[in-house]
Amino acid sequence: MDKKSAQNIEKPDTGSKSPESLKPLSDLPRESRAIVRYLRGGRGFSARLASMGVTPGVEVTVLQNFGRGPMIVTVRDTRIALGRGEAHKVLVEAL
Repeated sequence: MDKKSAQNIEKPDTGSKSPESLKPLSDLPRESRAIVRYLRGGRGFSARLASMGVTPGVEVTVLQNFGRGPMIVTVRDTRIALGRGEAHKVLVEAL
C-alpha cells in the first residue's frame, strides 16, 4: 500500500462507531438512512463529492439501489446519482 492510501485510511471520521462497523454506501438497501463518516479516495474524488454536498457528517437517504449500476441518493434535499464504484468508497454509519 502506498503512503497516500495509508494516510486516507488512518483517520476516518467515524463518529461514535469503530471503523470496522462502517459500511459502504453501496451496501445499503432502498429507503435506508445513514451518516457519511469517511470518503475512501483521493483529493479529486473527495472534491467531486463535496461539490455535490457529500461530506463527512451529512445524512444521506437511499432512493434507489438495485445492487448493480448507479444508485440514487438524497443529500441535503438534492437527488444525486452515484456510480457503484463511487458509492463503494463512501463509508457510512446506518441510522
